[in-house]
Amino acid sequence: MTAPPPRPAFADTLIEATYRRTRRHLIGGAIALGGVLVSGIFWYKLVEGWTWLDAIYMSVITLATVGFAEVQPLGARGRIFTIVLILMGVVVIGYILNSFSEALIQGHFQAGMRLRQRRRLMDSLTGHYIICGFGRTGRQVASEFAIEQIPFIVVDSDEHSIQAAQEFGFIAYQGDATQDQVLQRVGIERAVGLIAALPSDAENLYTVLSAKTLATQIRTIARASSEEAVQKIQRGGADVVISPYITGGKRMAAAALRPQVVDFLEGILSGGDRTVYVEEFLISADDCPKVNQTLGEAELRSKSGALILAIRRSDHTLIVGPNANTMICAGDMVIGMGTSEELRRLNQILSPIERHG
Repeated sequence: MTAPPPRPAFADTLIEATYRRTRRHLIGGAIALGGVLVSGIFWYKLVEGWTWLDAIYMSVITLATVGFAEVQPLGARGRIFTIVLILMGVVVIGYILNSFSEALIQGHFQAGMRLRQRRRLMDSLTGHYIICGFGRTGRQVASEFAIEQIPFIVVDSDEHSIQAAQEFGFIAYQGDATQDQVLQRVGIERAVGLIAALPSDAENLYTVLSAKTLATQIRTIARASSEEAVQKIQRGGADVVISPYITGGKRMAAAALRPQVVDFLEGILSGGDRTVYVEEFLISADDCPKVNQTLGEAELRSKSGALILAIRRSDHTLIVGPNANTMICAGDMVIGMGTSEELRRLNQILSPIERHG
């Protein structure tokens, strides 16, 4: 695999630069207007010999061009200065109004405020997932997360993909996910998982490498287009690598050979009007009261109604269909199936425990 090509400048950077430039123009105009006003005040006070109040009043009505009469009679020199003061005021005020109108019409203020709001949302994210790529795979993952109300953020370098994600109401950031600074900007240190669903295997590999370098504990799931790519991305540190073509072919074969099984599993794993769910629960040695008890002693089935499908030990040993004599140990991952109410009761029995997202 070759390194992914460099990306162009991103829209967020352009929006921020435009917003800052507009703000600088308005601040500069306000300073210039203040300078003109102070010049008028000091002229009328020091040169014309007026009181401070008369000098301030004359300067304000002159710059405001309201057409009031002179506070005190002015000589030729004073009138020439007043003419210059009026012209300077008109130029500066016109510059301020032009900058403000341009920013308002072109939406610089609105875009800047939206950008700051998105950044506040990104900074507040914790325990979230990062979806890299908003193509067909990324969109499906985002839709499933939205149904499950799982916090996530979408990262993509394509402006149209980011706009599409924002139209769905998702938090999105335009940037190259293979770059460390982009992953840091979307809170890689606070995230629990990363989905690498970029168009190319090279980009997904570089994204996984960057993620594992910045946050070794993060769970990474990557997309691959071939068996060779699966092996390379796994060697790059991905916890799970999925090839849509291989997985899709296996599911199509299973749908042809075991249609009822596939329909049942599809109803559990996909969104929609399902009534049965599968959840996983991480057993904590400090919090779970059922540690070092058997399933029979814990009475999880009878008290919750949920079916315990499997238990994965801390050494990754998988016990499928555990019986009443199976021991519940600290660090186990208990996988249960049932209705939302049954799983809620199971969570209360094992509570307080951490749900492994």
